[in-house]
Amino acid sequence: MKALPDSYLLFREKLKKAKIEKERLKLEYEAKLEEVNGELSRLKEQITAQQEMMKTTLEYASNLEKRLCDYQGEIKKAEENSKKSLF
Repeated sequence: MKALPDSYLLFREKLKKAKIEKERLKLEYEAKLEEVNGELSRLKEQITAQQEMMKTTLEYASNLEKRLCDYQGEIKKAEENSKKSLF
């Protein structure tokens, strides 16, 4: 059996190192991707919470506006009634 040429052995060694490096990079990429997905999930939760807070705030503001309009109407009626009773 013939001995393998040195160039083939060198190529095989480089190929093995490249595969190891590829696997290392793959694991590093997957770890970073998992980290980014975790951050994205937290951001989605925060956005959802902020949207709920804004929705609640808008509902509260709308209710206050409605009550204010009702009170202004009651004040006008009371003023009109008080003017009528004077004459």
